[in-house]
Amino acid sequence: MMRLKLFYAFLIGIFVVACSSTEGEKASDNESETTEEVAAPSGEFEYSADSTMLKGYFAVGENSEGKRPGILVVHEWWGHNEYSRSRADMLADLGYVALAVDMYGDGKQAAHPDEAGEFASMVMGDFDVAKARFEAALEALKNHPNVDPEKIGAIGYCFGGSTVLSMANSGYELDAVAAFHAGLQLPVMPEVGSVKGKVLVANGADDKFIPEQQILDFKAAMDAAGADYKFINYEGALHSFTSKEADALAEKFNMPIAYNAAADSASWEEMKVLFSEAF
Repeated sequence: MMRLKLFYAFLIGIFVVACSSTEGEKASDNESETTEEVAAPSGEFEYSADSTMLKGYFAVGENSEGKRPGILVVHEWWGHNEYSRSRADMLADLGYVALAVDMYGDGKQAAHPDEAGEFASMVMGDFDVAKARFEAALEALKNHPNVDPEKIGAIGYCFGGSTVLSMANSGYELDAVAAFHAGLQLPVMPEVGSVKGKVLVANGADDKFIPEQQILDFKAAMDAAGADYKFINYEGALHSFTSKEADALAEKFNMPIAYNAAADSASWEEMKVLFSEAF
């Protein structure tokens, strides 16, 4: 259907865009780092990349003291919303400091798959833009008073999963990366030594947007690069299996997505194991 054209194009093809940047290099000189100080240990937080204002959310456990690992949370293609914030809160409950990032700018959220596809394409269609915004969030997280800057991880969902995998492949110093129902055709594929930390990929075995060949190609690239990764297919799980909003969105927009409680719980437990090993 035409209203789903961008959804399919994004999930299957958006991450094959040409990328002229060198893997692992810092963003160009005109990509500014975060200059604002964290005003409070937890809550909404504004930062910037170049001239774009980004609206994130810090989550820190109550009565938390001392330095601890920091985790970036990258949103689905719908944008920075309550779902990504809730995941940040869940990480805080585990003892981490989490920053739910804003990859679109100004906290934009999509109300329709067509709009979500446009937002995602604008960011990932120019990977330097994606890197600049990821770096800004990374620096903000490292500068949080409760974060150990030597212990950093990232998780992401759908668009966000593809984002964190691409950043890991680009050589960023991430100790652990977990990608949930992510697209696997990425703008940056790994090279030998480029993936610095452990990687978890939680995939729905029945995901209509991730063909078997895409999985095989991804695994082959990770194996050739010598990456330390774990790929799990959850039987019966469709795309967006971690989101309780998926069923309503599936009905509203006629999309093959669905929440799967078993896969959601199991993949979160796998992420906890990943972090316990990495940190």
